[in-house]
Amino acid sequence: MGRKRVGVLLGGMSSEREVSLKTGEAAAAALERLGHDVVRIYVDGDVDQVLRQARVEVAFLALHGKYGEDGCVQGLLELLGIPYTGSGVLASALAMDKLKAKEIFRLHNIATPPYYALPAADADRILAVHGSFGFPAVVKPRREGSSVGVTVVHAADELAEAVRDALRFDDEVLVERFIKGKEICVGVLDGRVLGAIEIAPKREFYDYQAKYTPGSCDYHFPARLSPTRYRCVLTLAEKANRAVGCTGASRVDLIVTEGDNEYVLEVNSLPGMTTTSLLPKIAAGAGYDYDKLVEAILAGAKLHAGGARASAEPTASATPSPSAATKRALAS
Repeated sequence: MGRKRVGVLLGGMSSEREVSLKTGEAAAAALERLGHDVVRIYVDGDVDQVLRQARVEVAFLALHGKYGEDGCVQGLLELLGIPYTGSGVLASALAMDKLKAKEIFRLHNIATPPYYALPAADADRILAVHGSFGFPAVVKPRREGSSVGVTVVHAADELAEAVRDALRFDDEVLVERFIKGKEICVGVLDGRVLGAIEIAPKREFYDYQAKYTPGSCDYHFPARLSPTRYRCVLTLAEKANRAVGCTGASRVDLIVTEGDNEYVLEVNSLPGMTTTSLLPKIAAGAGYDYDKLVEAILAGAKLHAGGARASAEPTASATPSPSAATKRALAS
C-alpha cells in the first residue's frame, strides 16, 4: 500500500478501555514501521471533532466494547466518509449483541449453547426464571466483550450474585448452558479462515484474567482435533462469521466436546491485537507476522454504506499460503 495518513482509534469509553489502548499502541507502532503517517485518536465524547481536525484518510479501529465495537463509531465514520477497518454498522451491532447473534445462529442452523435472556427488571425472579435450566451455567452481560462480567455458576445459590455482577455492565444478562469441551478460536480475514487455535486455560474458563495475563493459558496451533473435525470447525466458523455479516478481521469462538459436537459461542468483529491476543497467534501460523497482519487489515478498510472517499486499496501480497501446521491439520 502507498503511504497513508491513518487515524488509529483507541481507548474508548467501555470497560475494555485498557485492552483497547494496548491493541491500539501495538497497531500504531506496526503502521509506523510500515511507513504510514499515524495519528493516535483517543476516543471519548468529542471524537467527531477530533476526526474532522485530524483529516485522516482512513481509520484503523482498535476499539473494544460499547461505543467502539457495537456499530456506534462505525456509523459516525460512515457519516464522515472516512473508510475504516473491520465490519460495518449492522454486523458490528449484531456481533456485539450476544442475544441477537444467537438468534442469527439459530436462524442459520448453527449450533450454539441453550440460553435465555433476563432483563434487569426480572433479576429478583432469577430462581423462578431459571427453573429446571440446570447447572453449571454461564451468566454474562448481553453486550460486553473480553469476558467482562462473566461468571460460571454451579448451584442456585450462586445465581443472584452472578446476575448482579453482570448487570453492572448491561441492563440485560444472558444465561447460557455451560458446555464442557475444548475452547477453540478461529481467525477470519476478509472471509477466509486462517486456522483454529486451542486454548487450554489454567483457570476454570477463558476469563478476562486468562486472556490478558501472560502464562495463564497454554495454546495449541493448530487445534488438537482430528483432520475431519478441524475442517468442520473451520467450516462452521466461516458460516457463523458470514451469517452475522462480519468483514475484515474477525474471530469466532467455539466449544468442541469430547463427542465431537461443535457449538459457536460468539463472533468478535474487532478481535484483540495485543501481544497475548489470539488473532495474531492464529495469523502467525497462517504466514502473517504482526506487521503483515496489520497491513492486511488496513488494506480492507472501506465504507460499507457507500461514500465519496475511496477505500484503501488491497495489496496482491496480502494473502500468504496456509502454514505447514494448518496443512498437516487438514490432511486426511
